[in-house]
Amino acid sequence: MAAKRALIVDDSLSARVVLSRMLQKYGLDVDTAESAESALTYLAQQRPDVIFMDHLMPGMDGFQAVQAIKNNPRTATIPIMMYTSQQGELYVGQARALGAVGVLPKLVKPVDVSKILYQLHLLPERRDTSPPAFVAANAAAIRAQEPRPEHPKPTPDLPADWHPQLESALRNHDADMRRFMVANLDTFADRVTGDVRNLINELPALQAPALPPRPRPPYLWMAALLLALVPGIILAVLHTRALDSNRALAAEIGGLKAEIANFTAELDRLRALEVERVAAAERVGEAARIGLMTTATGELAPLVETVSYGEIPLALGRLDVLRDLLANLEQRSFRGVIEARAYTGRFCVVGNATDGYALAADDLPAARCDIIGNQFADSLSPAQRQSLAFANLVSSVRQRTGGALAVEVLDGDDAALEAYPAESQSLTAGQWNEIAARNNRVEFTVVPAET
Repeated sequence: MAAKRALIVDDSLSARVVLSRMLQKYGLDVDTAESAESALTYLAQQRPDVIFMDHLMPGMDGFQAVQAIKNNPRTATIPIMMYTSQQGELYVGQARALGAVGVLPKLVKPVDVSKILYQLHLLPERRDTSPPAFVAANAAAIRAQEPRPEHPKPTPDLPADWHPQLESALRNHDADMRRFMVANLDTFADRVTGDVRNLINELPALQAPALPPRPRPPYLWMAALLLALVPGIILAVLHTRALDSNRALAAEIGGLKAEIANFTAELDRLRALEVERVAAAERVGEAARIGLMTTATGELAPLVETVSYGEIPLALGRLDVLRDLLANLEQRSFRGVIEARAYTGRFCVVGNATDGYALAADDLPAARCDIIGNQFADSLSPAQRQSLAFANLVSSVRQRTGGALAVEVLDGDDAALEAYPAESQSLTAGQWNEIAARNNRVEFTVVPAET
């Protein structure tokens, strides 16, 4: 009588190997296909006695394959058993409605396989009780046969959901490997147990019948005990190897996550630099358009005009500079604000409140200055710091441009002043006042309107 033939359709190599070993244990010839499309090509030439069909596969899924097989009159009568991790009465009902005879879970035991084969009349009514010569597959060898994807080089165009997809793929692979190891260990334990029982049953036959009874040698019991412990030892070794494999996989995943995090941080830094570079280029272009200089960071450089001691800050030469700047900006249709900041220098002066104060002679020791300050500037109110002509110019340009170009008068921050020298016997008034003259200034800063 020819052996029955089964076709296993599953994209997982470990799942195909586990079920193949179980079916071969019962004398079935087994063919495998890694996709539904490959199975349909196989069925065009061969006709197995039963088909075990996975559900989730790349391309055509299990339900679509069942429909295609049942719609073909040549293959419609072949019984199909869904071989999948899908569960629930709803799924079983859907499978049977499409023509499948039932559902076989991925965590299958040999006794479940034998029941299904008897139900499908693929086994004789009386089974051979002798233990089959079944050798458990080497988990490491099977794992080595599976294609190992290369780590993709990180690129800036990673999809937003790359992290859930990676974790789902790893979980599915880990579940397949656990099912494979459990099934192989169960089969291996059955074989070892059967071998031990046969050896124990054969021990009495080793005694010569003509010899008088004598005590059984103790080493036989020790051998039997050792053989009984072999399955446990093997299980412990395989379990330890599985734990080591899981730890190595977890470490590899952790390293991959760290590399992705570093890459993401570097990408964010480069994007920030690019945004700053574009902004600086825009500022340089705007400065060139209105004829101003820029700083090293791309900011518009202010126009600096010094103010002599005793002069009104926003008047005289500063007024002429502002008038030319406004004319230039207005001609170029510039929109924005000119910030006029007045800074006050502290001078070394001599005199008194009655006769007034004047700058000290340059060779006068700074320690002999009557006052270090700027009584003239301190005595001016905010309105008195600008001349009438300055105020009229600011008002006229605002009205003429409809507020598109304006001037804003601000007080300078002392933190921006040049530091004065420390007091010493050699410090002269001229050295002190040289720094005070540079601090006593007006800065005109052009601020373009935000677009």
